[in-house]
Amino acid sequence: MHGLDPHVCYRALRTRDARFDGRLFVGVTSTGVYCRPVCPAATAHFENCRFFPSAAAAQEAGFRPCLRCRPETAPEVASWRGTSNTVSRGLALIAEGELDGAEAGIDALAERLGAGGRQLRRLFQQHLGASPVAMAQTRRVLFAKQLVHDTRLPMAEIALASGFGSVRRFNETFQHLFHRAPSELRRRGTAALPEGTVAATGVTVRLRYRPPYDWLSVLSHLRTRAIDGIEHVSGEAYSRTILQDGHLATVTIVHLPDRQSLAATIRSPCVRVLPAIVARIRRVFDLGADVTAIGTHLARDPLLAPLIAARPGLRTPGSWDGFELAARAILGQQITMEAGRRLVVKLAGVCGSPVPAAQRGDPELTLAFPSAAQVASADLAVLAMPDARRRTLADLAQAALADPRLFEPLETVEETVARLRTIRGIGDWTAHYIALRAGCEPDAFPATDVGLLRGAAHADGRRPTPAELHARAERWRPWRAYAAQHLWAADAASRCTREKEPAS
Repeated sequence: MHGLDPHVCYRALRTRDARFDGRLFVGVTSTGVYCRPVCPAATAHFENCRFFPSAAAAQEAGFRPCLRCRPETAPEVASWRGTSNTVSRGLALIAEGELDGAEAGIDALAERLGAGGRQLRRLFQQHLGASPVAMAQTRRVLFAKQLVHDTRLPMAEIALASGFGSVRRFNETFQHLFHRAPSELRRRGTAALPEGTVAATGVTVRLRYRPPYDWLSVLSHLRTRAIDGIEHVSGEAYSRTILQDGHLATVTIVHLPDRQSLAATIRSPCVRVLPAIVARIRRVFDLGADVTAIGTHLARDPLLAPLIAARPGLRTPGSWDGFELAARAILGQQITMEAGRRLVVKLAGVCGSPVPAAQRGDPELTLAFPSAAQVASADLAVLAMPDARRRTLADLAQAALADPRLFEPLETVEETVARLRTIRGIGDWTAHYIALRAGCEPDAFPATDVGLLRGAAHADGRRPTPAELHARAERWRPWRAYAAQHLWAADAASRCTREKEPAS
């Protein structure tokens, strides 16, 4: 079923092999429960086990989530990523609540993805063993279950945060699945946690990843690009402001290496935006990547093999917002990273939205990044940059207003890049970079980037031409974005080494 060999799956279950955590779920017919392969419960007999590629598939087959291994805390391993971009894009939209609204439906989701409803159902069944609706329903239940277990939020807020239309529907779902009220699932240990609302005290959600995870490289990426007033790195904690569906929120992220997780504390006046914010955090910190599988593929090339061995947990950070990332890319064209960062800071100061003191949480967070509408109506003459680049920024803002889905990935990276290049002033490098960061395209590759060319230099110091690098990168598909991240990291390490060398 869906490429899962029951005998291989059972061996993974018996040995509690963590490599399979998030890749498969086991339904036990004798108990009616489905578990992660790392569940500490006694292993069921083989004839009582059914194996599924997703939690939704197990739940759709009539099994309920285990209360011991808690399937909602399994790492989201995107093993299908790079195989079906339609499934990838569909899951991203579902995670942001696309099927939660009263008017939501498969046909609307399929149209947004450029597919037919029947085709979309077939792809989801093929890769995940469940329909899009089942994926959305399972996401709601598991997110609600996590909030019940790990927080002291009122049950009414949990119902709204997890996308249930009403508290009554929330209670009925839990009663049907677990034969008890949601409040009866709350662990005694949560009594020590602060009790309050998402707006007043915030809520902390633990997001698991598949190790290894190079947290310091992600933190360094964010620190060197941080926009004063919008982002702040203190020690090993990262904070920033977010506008989600018109609501201002703040997030603070810390690493929990012993638990193979990130802890995200979210404050928002609207509890309904929680799932979308969690989805953005997963995207920015690339929590769904199976870097071991990606690294195995890329390490076949002798150029990349030592880079991957040196940084096995390297991730490809995404962006918080497509328009923000695209604006930053334009402002950073043909200048140093620090000069580009200062321009972004100036733009935010000119037309960003101030954050009321009561909503800051972190006193360093005083601004929200300007929207496309704010940039379109702003006087950009104060930005010290060429007129052509200023016009490109204005054109970008107009294009984003005309097409709210401008930065969503299309079926292929080539289509995504071609659409972005229709904006005057956006060339191949900028389009690929936007696709890589904003669209989280795993195969985006800005081959003309000078950092990539330096990182791919031969032992004698000779750099490949963009055409040579592009040709070599064909063997890295569909993970060229991760290859790019390793080349950038190699270039940064080389420059750091040269700077520390004593003058001759």
